[in-house]
Amino acid sequence: QVQLVESGGGLVQAGDSLRLSCTFSGRTFSYYHMGWFRQAPGKEREFIAAISRGGDITNLADSAKGRFTISRDNAKNTVYLQMSRLRPEDTAVYYCAADRTFTAVGTSLSYWGQGTQVTVSS
Repeated sequence: QVQLVESGGGLVQAGDSLRLSCTFSGRTFSYYHMGWFRQAPGKEREFIAAISRGGDITNLADSAKGRFTISRDNAKNTVYLQMSRLRPEDTAVYYCAADRTFTAVGTSLSYWGQGTQVTVSS
């Protein structure tokens, strides 16, 4: 059974940077495509970024382009979300997801972590 554990969240000020990590266990990490999502209070969960299992393909939401970078280290079974120039509207619980199909990352059939809170103060 796949387990995902996010870490790295916290309280930061607008303009700061933060790196989130998601550690994968239970299966072979390099078989899985990975994604980051977030959910703000009272809002739907939204896609932020995805990365293919080899790391050669990435996809970013428009809200993340130019500020966020997704990467992975298959030797460490970890996917990262580097966030810079954070804004108060980036405040949310951030989740990682895993799926063996790239286009299915983030669906109800994907594996999900429990999330890590990111709060950006103005």
